[in-house]
Amino acid sequence: MHMINRKIDLSAAQSQSCFLWGPRQTGKSTLLRALFPTALYYDLLLSSEYRRLLQDPGVLRQECEAAGLSRLAQKDPIIIDEVQKIPELLDEVHWLIVHRGLRFILSGSSARKLRRGGGNLLGGRAVRLELMPLTSAELPKLSLDRALNHGLLPAHYLGEDPRLLLRSYVGDYLREEIYAESLVRNLPSFQRFLDAAALCNGQIVNYAAVARDVGVSAPGVRGYFEILTDTLLGTWVPAFRKRPKRRVIESPRFYFFDVGVANELARRGELLPGSFEFGAAFEHFVFMELRCHASYSGLHYPIAYWRTASGFEVDFVLADGAVAVEAKSTERPSLDHMRGLRALREETRLKRSILVCRAPRARKTEDGIEILPWPEFLRQLWVGEIIPIH
Repeated sequence: MHMINRKIDLSAAQSQSCFLWGPRQTGKSTLLRALFPTALYYDLLLSSEYRRLLQDPGVLRQECEAAGLSRLAQKDPIIIDEVQKIPELLDEVHWLIVHRGLRFILSGSSARKLRRGGGNLLGGRAVRLELMPLTSAELPKLSLDRALNHGLLPAHYLGEDPRLLLRSYVGDYLREEIYAESLVRNLPSFQRFLDAAALCNGQIVNYAAVARDVGVSAPGVRGYFEILTDTLLGTWVPAFRKRPKRRVIESPRFYFFDVGVANELARRGELLPGSFEFGAAFEHFVFMELRCHASYSGLHYPIAYWRTASGFEVDFVLADGAVAVEAKSTERPSLDHMRGLRALREETRLKRSILVCRAPRARKTEDGIEILPWPEFLRQLWVGEIIPIH
């Protein structure tokens, strides 16, 4: 597997400590080993390393002292992989940052255990970065069909048998991550919740309806969604509510962190162009590109959705209403596909209104709605033409 040039910017690690979060198998370890091949590296997934440091976290300080590391004599950051497994290590890390001026990259799949256990998150002394699945900007020739069916976790998108890998990812991840971290007491009800949550992917969540399906209380369901966001397995997209003339829906929407994982949890099978499921996966894929771009570009612009009580809807409203994006997997966009964009333009002054689809060529309607083939939209996004870098 050739090394993929990832878009995330780790240059901050040259001058300060960083947390690098990201779900399992997004490629954190691969990236860190490639960027810092000579760094002092602690991998807490190795049982021997885990036991040694769990028994006596002070060993970390002693080994850094023995290596002669100091503010001036440190070339690479010290890397601790899966740091959430031993929260006590962060006290040693904190001491080494304050008293020895050392730099660390602390990577892991969830800060939840650290926060819940009163873990030391270094009092703002470390930059927080997040690695997500692959993006179109990291793959020279992205296959849309493969991305929508198998998702963009590196092993799944590039692998020979992605279906099998996805199945074991969903099974093992649940067992290891959720259960081993003691995040839930009742694994069968959480398993049922995941199935229900996958069916809500990209939609407004009705807690009461999910609670009925799963057989737990509505507050219990809220808690389960919180586990998904804390372990970076999902994220909320808020409603756009700027100066509404029409009555708007205000509940947020929920998306899983990867199209393939959502498909596997919902047991969707192969997605074919023209199907409802293919369209939903296409919208999810466009959302993930926007989310990755907002993070990796350092712009961190807000992404919202807009929907009125009367049924007008726009998938994504970017940067507080500067740009509206509707994602439709059709090859022949119609007036109906643009209803939401037109309605939103009556509400707010948009710089650009874009329909992203599978049409062969870009065009512009008489009233200024841009119809962009998805590769052209993604090209413009990643070169900074959709959301300009000020």
